[in-house]
Amino acid sequence: MTIDDAPRDALRGGPRELLRWVATGAAVSRADLSRLSGLSPSTVSQRVEALISQGLLEEAGAGRSRGGRRPRQLAVPTGGAVVGAIDLGAHHARVGALDLSGRVVQARTLSVRIEDGPEAVLGALLAEVATLVGSDPAASGGSAPGALRGIGIGIPGPVQHSTGRIVSPSRMPGWNGFDVAAFCAGRVDVPVVVDNDANLMALGAHRTAHSELDHAVYIKAGTGIGSGVISSGRLHRGAQGSAGDISHCRVVADPAPPCTCGNAGCLEAVASGAALVTALREQGVPVSDLTGVIRLIDDGDRQATALARQAGRAVGEILAVVVNFFNPQVVAIGGRLADCEPLLASMRATLYERCLPLATQTLLIERVAAGQDVGITGAAHLVIDHVVAAA
Repeated sequence: MTIDDAPRDALRGGPRELLRWVATGAAVSRADLSRLSGLSPSTVSQRVEALISQGLLEEAGAGRSRGGRRPRQLAVPTGGAVVGAIDLGAHHARVGALDLSGRVVQARTLSVRIEDGPEAVLGALLAEVATLVGSDPAASGGSAPGALRGIGIGIPGPVQHSTGRIVSPSRMPGWNGFDVAAFCAGRVDVPVVVDNDANLMALGAHRTAHSELDHAVYIKAGTGIGSGVISSGRLHRGAQGSAGDISHCRVVADPAPPCTCGNAGCLEAVASGAALVTALREQGVPVSDLTGVIRLIDDGDRQATALARQAGRAVGEILAVVVNFFNPQVVAIGGRLADCEPLLASMRATLYERCLPLATQTLLIERVAAGQDVGITGAAHLVIDHVVAAA
């Protein structure tokens, strides 16, 4: 059993949770950590010292006395970009340099052509990470607290997380079977962790907005559709890393449009951004990409709005099964289609219609609020968790 697979109760007071409590401001001293974790002061002190020796925590002066010696305050080092992050999409990539609290120090968006192949695309993005981190004077290499600790990469396709290998992606020609982790290991001398982009969006959104909740589902709706699942406060990947892949669940549709996976009537073939582009073109509407679709919807175009509502119902039908089965506390939608109000309204209505009353009694249904950096934030937290586990 790895630290990612261990039950949450077994991790209470573990190094990763101690770091998270300090990073979120829930704890500022060893006494706070002892109170939150239920561990003895000596055990907490031992774990804190280990985190300090690894440069993952620092002492930041003395706090307020409560009748005895003033406690030494703890903080996560925020001076310098020490984590690299890549959130790869079909046409664009968000690349960032972040600190150990998950705060974005620098970030930029680059145009990419996924069809150029993994070596060309990943090589260019790794070079961009090096440029971003290298431009920060605190990130100077080596083992000092300001050194680059690792790089997290989100891939818009199925990823076997344990190996970092891409498995049968629908919209990534030339990427099937590619070992992203091994390719990157030959070009950088820090750990590289790889996951599906929807998982990283889920991790970033959860840590940013809902870290107090145990169960959540985050949908990424853009050119394609995917989701990430948080269970017992942790990212849930399943046996092979495909948990949350709702894109190829069948939606009742007649006639059923063909999907890139070879089946017909999949959610991605009915409700994704690519599906909306295709459907509008078939109706004679001259639209070239998802940006054009969203523009039409914002302008109140009848055909585009009707298709968006249909897409929302399709997403809602699949999510209703997920909500009834999993009973999350929050369902949040991100990606470029999250700002499409007709789709969101239709999805919400379908969820309330199809779900059991108990499942929706306190269910939050909302947009992901973390913005365009949610993916690189999730990638950074993936690296931070890896570094803490190793430490």
